Amino acid sequence: MTTNTSPLGELPDGRPLQTEFNDGLDYPRLGTVSFRRGTLTDNQQALFDEHWPRLGTVLNDAPLDIDEWFGRSGHPTIVEIGSGTGTSTAAMAPLEADTNIIAVELYKPGLAKLLGSVVRSEIENVRMVRGDGIEVLARMIPDSSLDGVRIFFPDPWPKARHHKRRIIQSGPLRLIARKLKPGGVLHVATDHADYAEWIDELVNVEELLTYRGWPWPECPQLTDRQVITKFEGKGLNKDHVIKEYLWERTDAPNP
Repeated sequence: MTTNTSPLGELPDGRPLQTEFNDGLDYPRLGTVSFRRGTLTDNQQALFDEHWPRLGTVLNDAPLDIDEWFGRSGHPTIVEIGSGTGTSTAAMAPLEADTNIIAVELYKPGLAKLLGSVVRSEIENVRMVRGDGIEVLARMIPDSSLDGVRIFFPDPWPKARHHKRRIIQSGPLRLIARKLKPGGVLHVATDHADYAEWIDELVNVEELLTYRGWPWPECPQLTDRQVITKFEGKGLNKDHVIKEYLWERTDAPNP
């Protein structure tokens, strides 16, 4: 693993330059959005100091050597973008122990909580990256290297002027398709009705992703999130309807 010279688990001050994409597609532009730094409890900090060097890294320009990081080769790999506090990640990982899970999240206390779950439950197949999901995919994940990408309950950015910040857009769908192996799966879940309508308009926009709908009985990966996440629970308390989406990476453009 490439080491980072910043303090343990810390991103550089300020917003780093964002990757420029020149394919004419729409990508989320986060602009001057500032992200909560948060603080860790003493116990979280102690676990973080001890285990982050092995289990985590920070956004950088070195492509991940997934086999080296996980200490094994030939295993499927899934990236979860926006893992939050890792509730779903920690619940699903033991059920897919043969799969490498890379959780990507900006909020350090969320990663610290997931790290604590991983350590206490002796979960061996989870690693973490602190950074923006689009940047991690673009700068750290080799093309055609992933068996799956998960995006559970992404920020809906409900105000119309903020829709450009939504992660589900034509550009990220193309980027995800590039990172997936043929046959790889993109799994998205949202409980925000307006965001679901937004996604509905985009299900067939990427020619390298075949929309499989929900459910997809033949899906080669675990799709049961096992537990209700914090944000999902808030939505259910408001009688929100959860909508899930599955796509498969294809070899050739859709007809």
